[in-house]
Amino acid sequence: MKTMRILVVDDSAFNRRTLAELLERIPDVEVVGRATDGDEALRLVHELSPDLVTLDLEMPRMDGFTFLRLLMARRPTPVIVVSGYSTKENVFRALELGAIDFVSKPTRTITTDLNSIASELAEKVAMVRQLAPAGLTPARRDWRSASGSFRTPDPRSLTTRRSPGRLLVVASSTGGPTALVELFRRFDSIGDVCIVVAQHMPARFTRTFAQRLDRLTALETREAEGDEVLASGQAFVCPGGHSIEVVRRGSKLMLALLPEPAEDRYLPSADRLFRSAAKAMGNRVLGLVLTGMGDDGAEGAKAIAEAGGRVVAESPETAVIYGMPAAAVRAGAVERSLALPALCEFAAEWASPGSTK
Repeated sequence: MKTMRILVVDDSAFNRRTLAELLERIPDVEVVGRATDGDEALRLVHELSPDLVTLDLEMPRMDGFTFLRLLMARRPTPVIVVSGYSTKENVFRALELGAIDFVSKPTRTITTDLNSIASELAEKVAMVRQLAPAGLTPARRDWRSASGSFRTPDPRSLTTRRSPGRLLVVASSTGGPTALVELFRRFDSIGDVCIVVAQHMPARFTRTFAQRLDRLTALETREAEGDEVLASGQAFVCPGGHSIEVVRRGSKLMLALLPEPAEDRYLPSADRLFRSAAKAMGNRVLGLVLTGMGDDGAEGAKAIAEAGGRVVAESPETAVIYGMPAAAVRAGAVERSLALPALCEFAAEWASPGSTK
């Protein structure tokens, strides 16, 4: 296996040293440089051509956001943000600027005995080895272009509170937060549709992400808490560390928050969400399988297809990691694979009021 060459960027000497030690425990990894701020990091990227950059966001002189903008314009390189829980909103800004993923620190500084950080770093390095070329292309982030503004909500979509006639369920992981913003931006109104998203993300980050979707797009979006009655025109994000099922209780369609089921390899579980949606709504379900590593969503996609629903997957043309979509395709559940912009348009048309798609 090719050695992964990594540049560590952090203004704390202790964090730089500790991160480098944790990374070099991973087989076939070499830390080739350490930078104290974005300005030095840009110079070292040019000199060393690393395969991956780990990035702190709050630094003197040139911060992580400016570094990301310049890096993606001059020399696109995979970037993993290493951030604390206190800067959740900044993490999503960084993802929208081109970072691939993030590792969350439970404390402000990194300590040498954080095995959870070491394990997560190893997972992210493995993920970067599978990175598709599309993951670093600016075309996948076209949602930030044009006027630079977001659509305003259709008042009808925010006041409708009838039970949904159809359900749109989404599975996503690495690269998903940016893809979901693009998807949600395509909806002016979603008619009689309710949306539920299973995005692989740590606990305590999903609420901030749902709030960001709510603020940046026309959809009324919030983190699911369990026992919500689903209504048309709403969108929910499954909370990190838990799984969600769609259930029928009398005439109502509801979300049930589950504890951490031992059999769920991924949390939130897209398979569990998709299977429950198929059981509750039958052929009135559209499942979308977006970018991500692993195979979560494949078995659930089969359940949707077998119930007469429809499944569309993101194609390798735009998927950052073509793991989850590929698994759904191999399962024989996908009716079509589309590049992200076309997939978003398909979903928006399917969800539009009066659609027969």
